[in-house]
Amino acid sequence: MHDKRNHLTALARSRATALGAMVLGLGLAALAPAAQAQGYPVTATQRATAQQVAARGVPLAELAPNAPDTYVVQRGDTLWAISGLYLKRPWRWPELWGMNLQAIANPHLIYPGQTLYLEKVDGYARLSTSRGGGAGETVRVSPRTRYESLADAALPTVKMHLIEPFLVQPLVVDELALAQAPRIIATRDKRVIMANGDRAYVRGPQGNPLAMTPETPRQYRVFRNAVPLRDPETGLVLGYEAQYVGRAELARGESLEQTTKDGREAVTDIVPATVDLTGVKEEVRIGDRLLPAPQRSLVNYAPHAPQGPVQASVMSIYGSGASASAGQNQVITINRGSADGMDAGMVLQLRTGGERIRDKTDEDRTMVRLPSEPNGLAMVFLTFERVSYALILQAERDVVVGDRLVNPE
Repeated sequence: MHDKRNHLTALARSRATALGAMVLGLGLAALAPAAQAQGYPVTATQRATAQQVAARGVPLAELAPNAPDTYVVQRGDTLWAISGLYLKRPWRWPELWGMNLQAIANPHLIYPGQTLYLEKVDGYARLSTSRGGGAGETVRVSPRTRYESLADAALPTVKMHLIEPFLVQPLVVDELALAQAPRIIATRDKRVIMANGDRAYVRGPQGNPLAMTPETPRQYRVFRNAVPLRDPETGLVLGYEAQYVGRAELARGESLEQTTKDGREAVTDIVPATVDLTGVKEEVRIGDRLLPAPQRSLVNYAPHAPQGPVQASVMSIYGSGASASAGQNQVITINRGSADGMDAGMVLQLRTGGERIRDKTDEDRTMVRLPSEPNGLAMVFLTFERVSYALILQAERDVVVGDRLVNPE
């Protein structure tokens, strides 16, 4: 188990490093061939934009009003936050990429402790890691980095702990598939709820016991319920969202065992499978279901505006419980998916739904709907066919079900 947890940690670090490499594009010219070789797509438009900007810099009008002349990268920073520090529209990462094209040859060179210098010449601006746009500063690492590569310290796109659980969880599931999945039937110590390190006993569906075979997965995710996701615009069910509660590792498969007592006829008993629980997010309960853990896949999280017009709505607040609203760093479900052109990294503008009120100044007390107003930004990070999950990057007011998502201005 210890080795497997180390393996998962290494995977998470490599994902964060990959995200840092793509987002906000610090160094397109040197990175593009390597990026394509590693499967990180760089479109022709993005490359052309970065190269054009690199030739002269970014117009001063594109800079954020309080863009600092110097900034020391801090531990805990994200590339999205730094982009927002310098650009009015952080999702326009090719511009920032171009600003760094000469001075920062590789995005893996952006680490805590480095100083960024903003240079303004003839109405344009560039960003560099050294005054005058030289070769850049040398990054010194401590002896402990023999256990941890320098790339592990590179800045991630966003705070990865906010979305990391979603990257390995099939949240939108088929209701029938969940109902037929193996289920927890008992615990070793007759506990009602279970936590990390507990052992539980599991049975597969009738006719399909959870046997320990070479083809049987060993790693599972534990889910509860399957709540329908209804489109707030049409009322149609677009999918079923299962509540993720933790992970489980198959220790022993389901079997049959014959016993005899006092010379009586042999009795065949069903012996359930055994699983060990880890990474429990909420208390695991009897009746919870197991689904095989999906393979991790490297995703390009480069923030970008949609290619075409988008009209979407907030469908639910993930993990909201009794809360009916969400704020910054929370996850929302939206009623558009891959079939509608949604993809990872897409940045959308949040807008209020437009509250309906009664006009008390009107003798007839007419009902009116207030205009929809901008309320922040959200980034899509996980898509299913008709449903997507997005992280709220910033929000001025509470985000509620029915709020709109459109192209960023």
